[in-house]
Amino acid sequence: MTEDFYCEEVLSGKIKVSIVRETDNVLAYHHTRPYWPTHIVVIPKRHISSLLTLNDADGPLLLEMIAVVREVATEVVAREGACRVLTNLGNYQDSKHLHWHVNSGEPRA
Repeated sequence: MTEDFYCEEVLSGKIKVSIVRETDNVLAYHHTRPYWPTHIVVIPKRHISSLLTLNDADGPLLLEMIAVVREVATEVVAREGACRVLTNLGNYQDSKHLHWHVNSGEPRA
């Protein structure tokens, strides 16, 4: 896997994604290799390594991301009855680009 799948593959346009929601600064799309039956990823359109590397100037972007996560999660809950929202840090974070997962259902084998 690349160091930053989101910049190198998704945001560059190398890989086509099914967009769920998009703003000037944030992209939400169906995961390309879903682990859950419903698996949506929300990313900033500019590189930020992780939640831990955000700085004070990133506050407006973080608020915009959370707004998109909230909108997507609201739709998933309305459709599926429940969802999870998570972000991975440290060794759990495969791609070093801040991203949130909005998912529902049982993990796929």
